[in-house]
Amino acid sequence: MKGRKLVRVQEKGQVTLPADLRRKLGLKKGDLVAVEEADEGILIIPQEVLTMRELDRLGEALKKRGLSLGNLIDLIESGGDEAEQASSKRKKRGMRP
Repeated sequence: MKGRKLVRVQEKGQVTLPADLRRKLGLKKGDLVAVEEADEGILIIPQEVLTMRELDRLGEALKKRGLSLGNLIDLIESGGDEAEQASSKRKKRGMRP
C-alpha cells in the first residue's frame, strides 16, 4: 500500500479525498469515480467520460476500419484476444497498434 490516509465519513456517507491525492490523480469537482468493494475495504477508481465529440471521432475511426461500435464491444467482451493479436502483428510490421 502506497500510503494510508484517514478521512472521516460525513453525513450521507460522503468522504473528502485528500487534496494531494486528488492532485496526483487529476481529480476535479464533478469527476466520476467507480466504487468497488475489495478484500481490504473500498476501492475508488477514477473514471474517464467521453464527450460527444470524442464519441463521434471514435465512430469515424471505427468506420474507416470497417468496424462498428458493436464490433468494438464484442472485442472488449471477448477479452480483446483478437485485438491483441492484430495489434501485435501490426507492431511487428512497424504499423500503429
